[in-house]
Amino acid sequence: MPLIFCFSLLNTGMPDVSVISHKLSDYDFDLPKELIAQKPTEKRDNARLLVLYRRSGRIEHRRFSEIAGYLRPEDLLVLNNTKVIPSRIAGKKPQGAYVDLLFIEELEDNHWKALLKSNGLLKKGEKIYLDNAAVSACLLVKHEDNSWILRIENGANIRELIHRTGEMPLPPYIKRPKKNNTLSTLDAERYQTVFAQKEGAIAAPTAGLHFSEDVLGKIRNSGTDIAFVTLHVRLGTFLPIKTEEIKNHRMHKEYYEYTKELLPKITITKNRGGRIIATGSTSCRTLETIALNNNIHQFSGYTDLFIYPPYPFQYVDALITNFHLPKTTLFLLVSAFAGREQIFNAYEIAKKEGYRFYSYGDCMLII
Repeated sequence: MPLIFCFSLLNTGMPDVSVISHKLSDYDFDLPKELIAQKPTEKRDNARLLVLYRRSGRIEHRRFSEIAGYLRPEDLLVLNNTKVIPSRIAGKKPQGAYVDLLFIEELEDNHWKALLKSNGLLKKGEKIYLDNAAVSACLLVKHEDNSWILRIENGANIRELIHRTGEMPLPPYIKRPKKNNTLSTLDAERYQTVFAQKEGAIAAPTAGLHFSEDVLGKIRNSGTDIAFVTLHVRLGTFLPIKTEEIKNHRMHKEYYEYTKELLPKITITKNRGGRIIATGSTSCRTLETIALNNNIHQFSGYTDLFIYPPYPFQYVDALITNFHLPKTTLFLLVSAFAGREQIFNAYEIAKKEGYRFYSYGDCMLII
């Protein structure tokens, strides 16, 4: 197994000798099932917070409600204000078998891209019935990523149907009994950030779920500036890596946008010695995409940026992030930011301390 010994600055101001592997199997770890969070904490900001110092490797244990104490007046906190669409809808095949549909994006002329799950075989040309058979969707093309192109018939408005009957597109490791209205109501509120504005995501930017209005108020009152970007979380963020050689993986493109005020804020922050603090992998990838483009007039576009070790971060100085699944693009990003060995050490400590993992789990601040 080829290992690369690499000097990486990683924005810490001091070199870190790391062992870099490009083999996916070297980013695997075991996690007890009981540590996979099935519900959010009672209060958003009551999640546990593991603080990792990249220079020293020191770790502190806090609550997310205390995060304002780690931010400085000269810093810039960047949040992703995408809004999750309740895009999961139940359908039926002509014979009555259930089909689970996750609508990803609208194309044109009543065509949608969607992920489908069924116990039976799905065939090109087959029809799926929705909304008590009032709406039908014809399966046209299946792509290599297992998504389908659907043609919506009956002149139906899928967006209206999604908002009327759809459920939040929770990841498969969060188990939900069917027709549990209490949990469905909870998910509709808590699988969405309090600052969500621009509709388009099919998964939540989970690091942002911990922010309450109270925490945001404390951050603003401390003098820390806040900026927003939008990246609509879609297949690029959560599709699994299927190649052992990491460099052979290709990210799906995801739409992003930002306002003209962002770049001046970044410049001011850097010039006064402040830090750019990205909330989650989506904000981080958006910021680093903007840095690569180096074009102040390009305020929107699509990014397929895949960050894995080693990576020369240009904008991001600190990262707020949840605990991620092994062998994923998300875990590779945090490994690139803090170093593989430090992340593995932090995750082992988190497991021993009983931290909750994944989307509804606890959080890290890497500084």
